[in-house]
Amino acid sequence: MIERLKGVDLIIHAGDICDVETLKLLQKTAPTKAVQGNMDVLAVKKILPLKETVSCGNLKIGVVHGHVGPNREALKNAIASFKDDKMDVVIFGHSHQSFNEKRGETIYFNPGSPNDLIKAKFFSYGLITVEAGKIKAEIVKI
Repeated sequence: MIERLKGVDLIIHAGDICDVETLKLLQKTAPTKAVQGNMDVLAVKKILPLKETVSCGNLKIGVVHGHVGPNREALKNAIASFKDDKMDVVIFGHSHQSFNEKRGETIYFNPGSPNDLIKAKFFSYGLITVEAGKIKAEIVKI
């Protein structure tokens, strides 16, 4: 996965990086935007926000882990996190289960997990390509 990420324009991580060393590895691989997750150590939580908005040309991408909310349901919490903002894509994590669905004008995208088979059915990460203002979001199984 790290080899495949070399040369991408941006790595977006939706939380549960877990430790500072992994964050540094991602940052060495490509420019990185990330949010904190519930499994991250305190040192990572001090560095990363709970929520992030990334602009890609005229497209807006919202990033949130999805663990903060009354019922702790990742998708519902991701939707609620950006309910007042028009986002083209909302990337979230927490469940560690891949999800790629367009609802209205917004793509809701969870890349799954490259290393957790307790919650996830398979190892995966996501790849989002933006060309000529069009978004292609895909789950990549490892």
